[in-house]
Parts: sequence; C-alpha cells; structure tokens
Amino acid sequence: MFWHLIALVFVGLGSAGIGFLLRTLSRKTLPKWIIPVCAGIGMLSYQVVNEYTWMEHKRTLLPAGSVVIEVEQGTNFWRPWTYIYPMTQAFSLVDTENMDVVQSGEQKIAQFVIYRFEKEYMDRLTHQAYLLNCNTGERIPVSESGELKLSGMQVFAPTTDLYRAVCL
Repeated sequence: MFWHLIALVFVGLGSAGIGFLLRTLSRKTLPKWIIPVCAGIGMLSYQVVNEYTWMEHKRTLLPAGSVVIEVEQGTNFWRPWTYIYPMTQAFSLVDTENMDVVQSGEQKIAQFVIYRFEKEYMDRLTHQAYLLNCNTGERIPVSESGELKLSGMQVFAPTTDLYRAVCL
C-alpha cells in the first residue's frame, strides 16, 4: 500500500511533466490548467490499472500448484467504470501441491485448504481446511482442532472448478 502511494505520486509528477511539455511545445497556447489535468488523469489511470491487475499480481506471488476455483467480481458506486467492466474483488484458490488424497475402500477423500484473497484497503487473506468426498461431492469444513463441522456440509457437482482441481 505504501509503495503504491509513492508510485502514485511519481506518476502524478510524470504526468504533470508531460502536461508541462505539451504546454511548452505549443508555445504556451495551451492553458495552464492542462498541467494539473494531466497529473490527475495520470494518477487516476494508474489507480485503475492497479485495481484491475490486482488478481494477476497476486497470482504471480503464489506457488506453482495453486489453482483458482472462484473469482468474485463486483461494482462500486465510487468507481463508476466498474459498472461497464466489473472489477475482481476477491478470489479463492486451492494449493494442489499441499493436499492429501486418501483412498478409503471405494471412497476417494481429499483433504485440502481453500485460501481466499479479498481486495480491501489492505488485502485480506483467510483460509479454511476441508474434506471432500470425490465420489459423492460432499465437502465438509474442518475446524482448527481437526473436528468435522457437519453443519457446514455442501454438495458439489463434478463440473465445478473446485471438484476438478481437487479430485481429477
């Protein structure tokens, strides 16, 4: 966050410099307000690009076996451009390199962790361990102490990204 603020200031200064150069090249026929307008456009453009590339930047920092299973996109009224092209606000992934798959009789059971990244003023990361029965598609959350939370059981179809990442 701090480095983005520093980068935003330098983008503003560079964009103002471009406005100043345009005004100088036009022999001062362009109005003086072109300099702060260029700075504002540059800073706003940097912020928009930074927001839309957030997920791709986060994915480059993750291990090779990470598979994105869910992406949440949304709109904000203070970001009117998101009504035209929704922005990624959160995504969930499974680290396939660090999951356990056990064959118990005819049942194939996978134990894995889902990591959820949320874009806020400071990025938020949450994680939850699960068991997934690949034969029935039942997913059950596991508590920190290792107990199953049967009340949170959900059933997933074999066509979902989660099922494909964990069971196939």
